[in-house]
Amino acid sequence: MHRLLLVEDDDRLAGLITRYLQRHAFHVTRVANGQDAIEHVANDTPQIILLDLGLPDMDGLDTCRALRRAYNGLLCIFSARADDIHQVVGLELGADDYFTKPIEPAVLVARLRAHLRRAHAGGRSEPELLVFGQLSIDPGSRTVQLDSAPIALTTAEFDLLLILARNAGRILHRDDLFKGLRGIGFDGMDRSIDARVSRLRRKLGDLDTEPLRIRTVRGRGYLFNASGWQ
Repeated sequence: MHRLLLVEDDDRLAGLITRYLQRHAFHVTRVANGQDAIEHVANDTPQIILLDLGLPDMDGLDTCRALRRAYNGLLCIFSARADDIHQVVGLELGADDYFTKPIEPAVLVARLRAHLRRAHAGGRSEPELLVFGQLSIDPGSRTVQLDSAPIALTTAEFDLLLILARNAGRILHRDDLFKGLRGIGFDGMDRSIDARVSRLRRKLGDLDTEPLRIRTVRGRGYLFNASGWQ
């Protein structure tokens, strides 16, 4: 059973989602507000969080930010706010995915399972240590160190860094990254890869204005610079 924390204040919708997920091998714990979600994560670690943004006590994006301070597992936003701004901000704050309501339950389950499969496969991946100057990436333990200091990455951030590092010196188009991370092609609109790259740069000390470590190749994609970590 996959342990999922559902943060949703709508009782009817929460009941429908819970019953459907339970029929598909998810153990669902539901809370109805942001503060309860934060307190739950402090005492128990779910495999995945499904977070609504329209909460009664806290702004959903503030809740996402607070959860990310204590939780590095899978966190997916589930919201009726379909505008690009909320999606980009949510992903910038550390969400691994952004699902727009309404969504077919079967599609929701398929996307959650895809995230869990990738996280599980990453934990079993080959144990070779990737070292680039002061940066080390351990696929086996899914840990990253820079200048001997541990860097806390979300599941999606680690997966993205690993793909980039394993293709060091090669330009990866967004389509390559989407297929590697989600198993689907880039639709030309989704900003989640750009948001994750931006977060990675900040965490790895690479300025967005003039990035030297994870470079943007205009019109083509991203390039991991193997010599940029000295």
